[in-house]
Amino acid sequence: MATRVTLVAAAAFLLLLLLPFSFSISHSHRSAAIHLFASTPASLEDAYEALRVFEILGIEEKKAPVSTATCHRVLENLGSSSRLKDLFYALKVNAILKCNVNEKVFKDIASRLKATVHDASTLLDIYYSIGGLVLIKDQDSNVHVLLADFDGVFQSIKALSQSDGRWRYSSDNPESSTYAAGLALEALAGAISLASSEIDQSKVNIVKNDIVKLFDGIEKCDDGTFYFDEKFVGGHEQQGSLSTTSSVVRGVTAFASVTSGKINLPGDKILGLAKFFLGIGIPGDAKDFFNQVESLAFLESNRIFIPLILSLPETVYSLTKKGHLKVKVNTVLGSAAPPLTVKLVRAFSTDAKDSAIIDSKELQYDQESGFHVLDAFPKNVDVGTYVFVFEIVLHDSGSEKVYATGGQIHVPIYVTGIIEVGNAKITVLDSDLGSTETQKKLDLAGNDVVSLAANHLQKLRFSFQLTTPHGHVFKPHQAFFKLRHETKVEHVFVVGNTSKKFEIILDFLGLVEKLFYLSGRYDIELTVGDAVMENSLLRLLGHVELDLPEAPEKAARPPPPPVDPYSRYGPKAEISHIFRAPEKRPPQKLSLVFLGLILLPFIGFLVGLLRVGVNLKNFPGSTVPATFAILFHLGIAAVLLLYVLFWLKLDLFTTLKTFGLLGAFLMFVGHRILSHIALTSAKLKSA
Repeated sequence: MATRVTLVAAAAFLLLLLLPFSFSISHSHRSAAIHLFASTPASLEDAYEALRVFEILGIEEKKAPVSTATCHRVLENLGSSSRLKDLFYALKVNAILKCNVNEKVFKDIASRLKATVHDASTLLDIYYSIGGLVLIKDQDSNVHVLLADFDGVFQSIKALSQSDGRWRYSSDNPESSTYAAGLALEALAGAISLASSEIDQSKVNIVKNDIVKLFDGIEKCDDGTFYFDEKFVGGHEQQGSLSTTSSVVRGVTAFASVTSGKINLPGDKILGLAKFFLGIGIPGDAKDFFNQVESLAFLESNRIFIPLILSLPETVYSLTKKGHLKVKVNTVLGSAAPPLTVKLVRAFSTDAKDSAIIDSKELQYDQESGFHVLDAFPKNVDVGTYVFVFEIVLHDSGSEKVYATGGQIHVPIYVTGIIEVGNAKITVLDSDLGSTETQKKLDLAGNDVVSLAANHLQKLRFSFQLTTPHGHVFKPHQAFFKLRHETKVEHVFVVGNTSKKFEIILDFLGLVEKLFYLSGRYDIELTVGDAVMENSLLRLLGHVELDLPEAPEKAARPPPPPVDPYSRYGPKAEISHIFRAPEKRPPQKLSLVFLGLILLPFIGFLVGLLRVGVNLKNFPGSTVPATFAILFHLGIAAVLLLYVLFWLKLDLFTTLKTFGLLGAFLMFVGHRILSHIALTSAKLKSA
């Protein structure tokens, strides 16, 4: 069982190697977006996120179902005294859907938002108010939204900043937040775009310095990924790394888009942010998906540095198939990169980092596919794990100020091939003399099996060699030798290796306790596996009949055989139940005589009625009591009929339910008729 698991693990690892190294937004993101945003949005914020994702990914056909129901909600929120957050997202949705909003509504909203900006005491109120004014400015140029007191607004926002580049949500809260820093920067960018007079450049430089300080506290991973982590834990909802990083990217790119000059941020940090968002893959949560896609859209066209992503469709090269190593360079959303060259600076084996197998080779660009291709590997490249160091060289020197390439990019490459398995021998040795008693050769590439016999005074030796396609000794990650007793008890041994071959020697005298003194047949199985070995094997070599001594009284007992999960949780065998044979019935004539005896009292009752007659003197004469009397008698007849039907065809539950309804009916009509009789009798006595 253990060896099977190891082979599955090796196969799973090889599948991971087949995944591309880095990648831009792909068709898979579009399919995931349609799935994640398929349901009706619960709020305008959810509707905006869905519409924004569809807009970025170019999924126009999915906007119509959202817009039909959403425009009505937009008009409701814009035409009433909604919360600032709802008003903000209503304007955001309207910016995409272009709902029919008249100018008067925009003017009323603008006057309310401008009043809120000057009176706001929290960062969120300022953020929503300024953001709403910017949206109105973009949607209706006739509405006056400019801020007359820009300095006052700037000061109210800047007063919440901290020395490390983070921001507070309000002056009453001493805790600072990285997420709030992104909101503050976006609010400052909006305020600058709404300023009615020229901006003091010193104020802009102060904010740029705050951004640099904020990026000084960025988190870094070993693979060159950069991200922001939220350290603020009190008073507001805790934000994860994805939403925090997205907030900062949104704020920094917005501020850079409305100011002149560049922000002094290194390109590798901007590229690292892009790697962080791309490294997430495809999030399963709609909010995370929106944050990822929108952040990448901002990085795609920001004024600081546009990250270029070097990706490989495959990081596995097969010496058997002799394919080509392909490299592609795109922006984060998959747009074409500027004219450039991809250079393979060097390549080295992970086992010999100081010895390069490739030095300074330029990849050929294929205009049809857009890939940079390495035509052929050097002949000295054997199976194993290598590191290829790539470098992106831009043709236009001016592009270096626009794009971030990341310098030298280290990519793990796995070279696979067919490993030759040869010189396999299995031998039974005499324990005392070490002489060979039985030796057999095996063709591990074929289906040869051996049949051996040994006792506890002998040894079993098995050896084989592994050779790479270039004739070098190959050392796999896993090499196991298994003995499986006929009672399903398994014993796994690791096959050791010398300089040129793998070998294992089993001394049965020292293994009798581990083998639980179980004599009998043992199947022999070999497992050899490695991520770069295309012909990993799990092979039955044969069996050996072991003659072991009797187990002493205090010897350990073998474990119970493992339960097969398929037999434990799989379908059970069909249960066939034999019912008891029915008892012998009496003759038909006797049954008919018994039926006649049962019906005899009823027949006597009918004869008595005919001879004596029916007394109808007390039957009610008026209409209503007579009706209840008739219904009462019909109810009794229905109960008798129910007894007959129960005897013939009805089951007990159906009969009881029907009888309950009839009983309630009889109680009602019986009570009415008995009340009438009692009333009539009382009148006669009083008379």
